[in-house]
Amino acid sequence: MNEEEINEMIIQCPVCGIEGVAKSVMKELEIPHFGKVLETTILCPSCGFKHSDVIALEQNDPAKYILEINKNNLSIRVVRSQSATISIPEIGVKVEPGPKSEGYVTNVEGVLTRFESAVKKALNLFEDEESQINAKNTLKNIQELKKGNGTATLIMLDPFGQSNIVSENAEILEIPEEELRELKTGFSKIEDN
Repeated sequence: MNEEEINEMIIQCPVCGIEGVAKSVMKELEIPHFGKVLETTILCPSCGFKHSDVIALEQNDPAKYILEINKNNLSIRVVRSQSATISIPEIGVKVEPGPKSEGYVTNVEGVLTRFESAVKKALNLFEDEESQINAKNTLKNIQELKKGNGTATLIMLDPFGQSNIVSENAEILEIPEEELRELKTGFSKIEDN
């Protein structure tokens, strides 16, 4: 990572409201395979509040990334921006961006672990028998992929082209206009009437 600019200031804490105690730090960084980002952190020593975020500063052409998951590529790097949708259609898992979406850098196994955690949370939320059976089957499929058993397709759609699957085996395609219009970005928009 290449640090370019750091801006620090003391602000009013957004949680406890005490003036002049919280420290706000903003750094502009260049991250390989991701581009320029703004990393923000707010820390309040008074109440313990902490918030961090990474905001992409560059926009590229929309892109669809496709990779076949198998035992030989669990360590391939995956860069997901806060605006990307990521899915594995064969096992029925998908994460779309929302207002609190965060970007991350991980590998294929890390993506599977994130899905695994989400399914485990769903098991605790939904008590009906059908949901329990579906979640347990999905969980088993994710765990088998993590062990290197079987194959599935990892698909990442990014309307701002800030994501990447760092592998020569990853297919990078344009997103058709009709599919692009349906994608969630995680950002609010106001429609004109």
